[in-house]
Parts: sequence; structure tokens; C-alpha cells
Amino acid sequence: MSRTPKDPELASRLSRRNVLGVAAGATAATLLSGAAAQATSPQGGTSPGHGHGHGHGKGRAVLPPGRLGIQLYSLRDKVSTLGFAPVFAELEKYGYDEIEFAGYTQGSAGAITLSQLKRLAKDHGLNPIGSHVGYYDDNNPGAYTFAQNLTKVLDEAEALGLKHIGTASGPFRYGSTVDGWKRAAEDFNTYGEAARKRGMKFYQHNHAEEFSFATDKPKVRLYDVLLAETDPDLVYLEMDIYWAFCAQFRFGKRVDGTPAPFNPIDYVLKQPNRYPLFHVKDGTRNDAARDGYDMTDVGDGDIDYKNFLSRVTARTDRGRTYHHWQTEHDNPVESFAFARKSSEHLHSLRESRCGD
Repeated sequence: MSRTPKDPELASRLSRRNVLGVAAGATAATLLSGAAAQATSPQGGTSPGHGHGHGHGKGRAVLPPGRLGIQLYSLRDKVSTLGFAPVFAELEKYGYDEIEFAGYTQGSAGAITLSQLKRLAKDHGLNPIGSHVGYYDDNNPGAYTFAQNLTKVLDEAEALGLKHIGTASGPFRYGSTVDGWKRAAEDFNTYGEAARKRGMKFYQHNHAEEFSFATDKPKVRLYDVLLAETDPDLVYLEMDIYWAFCAQFRFGKRVDGTPAPFNPIDYVLKQPNRYPLFHVKDGTRNDAARDGYDMTDVGDGDIDYKNFLSRVTARTDRGRTYHHWQTEHDNPVESFAFARKSSEHLHSLRESRCGD
């Protein structure tokens, strides 16, 4: 069976932009077979997942223009073996606008300077929107973390032209008590103030555990402590939507079994200005799993992104929207295929109209 895409324009684009041998061998097979699947799927995009809310209507696009990014951790296998240049070329081809870093090195692909990295992103039309750096490593004074090397972290973020610099580490440095999280909030306020002086926003990216309860006050949700104790003008949040839904499953009851339901989007709609960044990752519901979901490619799962993006963007003036949406998968089966499918799916989502 031929792997040539049935869409002549797509086939031409893939051929024309075959970069630095990336699409040789097995990778070419992945890209082209994926392109063929795109050409034969409804609406010219990936087939909608089996979950609810994946409609592809003819209304206005749900995804704000120019605001689709990807967390490069999802592509760490390609970055380390191929380097940033081939990866950025693929992302440009897939319709990405932005990138979020998870380190500035290329592994076995060779050395690269920050100025080269910044130029490379610009050359491929990709805006470096943020970066994840560790919060602390109290056993290593030389660690590349906010706590141990704040100035260096901010110097490098500034050199790359980042507008956001954050951490995916939970605020557990001083434990899981209310006072422990108040101390972590003080740290975050310090980093936020230092970042603001450089024209950047400091942010924290959640996993599920941030929504657990304080060990000393089991009726208090730790995430609420973080929100209350950090200065909203200094500390911002990047909601990982998948992990927030996992937290809804895991921590919808207190330790004593009493109900404590919450909806992740309510946090955003209450303080939309505190959430400039989002991680868009998907999962299929699995009540037998610890987290309640099994991670999958965006569009293949049960998280209703049509509804989530529509409600968040409707909460703000579309002409001045300030949210950025970063696709992510912690361990994709094939990272380029994940990046392509996720972009196709999010670009295909349309607002519902009467009669849809």
C-alpha cells in the first residue's frame, strides 16, 4: 500500500520541507502515513476522539490565532538526537506558533548557544513563550534552580527573550502543611518580583498533588493556600488541564471521605488573569487507574477541550486574549505524530452554533 498522501498539497508540502534528513527512514514513514490519515479523515483533520465535546462544526475556531504552542519535553527524544533545528522545522510545518522550553541543550545533537537558539526559533516563526526550571535542590548549591541560582535562571530566560519563566515543581519544599506552603509562597513571591523586574512573569505548573489536602489541616486544599498566599501581580499559574482533571478524580473527597468536589475551569474563570499559560494534554477515562485517566494524544481522549477553550476565551476579550495553549504528552508513542495530531485537532475545533 502506498504511503503517498492523497492530498496533493499536503504531499507537496511534506516533500518540499523535508529538513536535514529528519524524514528519512522510519520517521518519514510516520510522517507520511500520518498525512495520509489526515487526508482521509473528516474535515481534513484527525478523527475526533471517542470522548464527548469533540465536535468539528463550521463556526468560529475555538483556538485563538497565534497562541498554539508545545512543551518541548514532549519532543525531548527528537531534540536530543536530531537537535532543535529539525524539530522546529517540523513544528512550523504542523502550524505551531510558540514553544515552551524544558532545557536549552541538545544532548548528543551537539552544542548550541542561547543566541543561536533564539535565532533558530525566530527563523521558524516560533515564539519562545516560557520555560520550566527546577524550584530547588537544597543538597546542591550549584543546582540550576530558582532557589539556588535565581540570577542565572533569569539571565538565561532574558537572553532568550522569554516573557514567562516558571517551574513544574510542586511547592513541597517545606512539606505539606499550611505553614509549609506559606513558606513556599514566600519563595515564589520573591522569584516573581525578581522576574517582574526583568519584564517577565514567574509561573508554577501543577500536577495532581497540588490539589491534595494539608496534612495538618485536612479540610484545606493546598492549591487554595498557594493562590491565597502568593501575590497575584507576582506569581502566575500554568494549569496543566490533564493533571487538574486527574486531581478532580483523586482529590474530590477529603481524607475522611467527605465530598470536596471542584471543577478545574472554575479556578481559571474566577481569576483568568492569573493563568496566562495552559498545558493541553488528553486522557481516556479509566476509573481503575490511580489518576482516573490514561494519558493519550490530544483529541484521542475524553477531556472536553472544545468546551474548555470556548469558556476560557469567552471570558476574555478575543481581540486582546492573553492565554497561551501548550500541547504536551509525557511519553508519546511517536513524538512528531503526537505534535501533528494535537495541532490538527485543536485547530479543527469550532464553536457550536444553533442547530449543531
